[in-house]
Amino acid sequence: MSRTEAEQRPRAVRARFRAGEGGPTAGLAPGHTQANLIGVPADWAYDMLLFCQRNPKPCPVLDVTDAGAWSTQLAPGADLRTDLPGYRVWEHGELVAEPDEVTGYWRTDLVTFLLGCSFTFEAALLAADVPVRHIELGRNVPMYVTDRPCRPAGRLHGRLVVSMRPVPPERLSTAIRETALFPSFHGGPVHCGDPAALGIADLDRPDFGDPVDVRPDEIPVFWACGVTPQAAVMASRPPFAITHAPGQMLITDARDENYRVL
Repeated sequence: MSRTEAEQRPRAVRARFRAGEGGPTAGLAPGHTQANLIGVPADWAYDMLLFCQRNPKPCPVLDVTDAGAWSTQLAPGADLRTDLPGYRVWEHGELVAEPDEVTGYWRTDLVTFLLGCSFTFEAALLAADVPVRHIELGRNVPMYVTDRPCRPAGRLHGRLVVSMRPVPPERLSTAIRETALFPSFHGGPVHCGDPAALGIADLDRPDFGDPVDVRPDEIPVFWACGVTPQAAVMASRPPFAITHAPGQMLITDARDENYRVL
């Protein structure tokens, strides 16, 4: 194994994040599953679980921790408080901090949900010769809050968030087919084409992440996004929550291929 390959192993990447390195995780540790993170107080955990069950496209659950736990079977030895490149801390729906580790914020009643991420299926897109613009540019994926309401659950409600990738028309069917094989990572697109159909006014102004150019011969393609629970936190205003920073995921030891539908 080369030094470069060793540095891309999940444990090594997580160690860099634990040491303070930040930035988007798209393209890192290819072949290994990436996960969104959201932690809520235990008395909100059933609402969050029900919200995920009712909205599986944006919120595919990979693991749920016990209250107060900061470990996951998806990444043995990882610390959920330190091993992501960036976090967000919320109080009553307001963003109060964006630290690079959350040890001091962690609570004994915090139940953490790890949700599938579309960064995982990007390796399959690249292998199928579907371009992934934000990786080419070294940017975060653009994400947009749509006008589509999620199905509410208890006290939680909010609108669907989507990620966007420009796709050449001749590769569109391939992109749809390849991503549909990964339902645990949002599956196939929710929309292809005119962003106005999702209530998106301007692709150059994403709500999260970075803009990327959509060339005249390309189609904007939209996938459900794991930032959707953050939109629900902003809308529903639970007293406390910890989430990943958009585009900055937990890189797990799990293999993408184990989630692929044959």
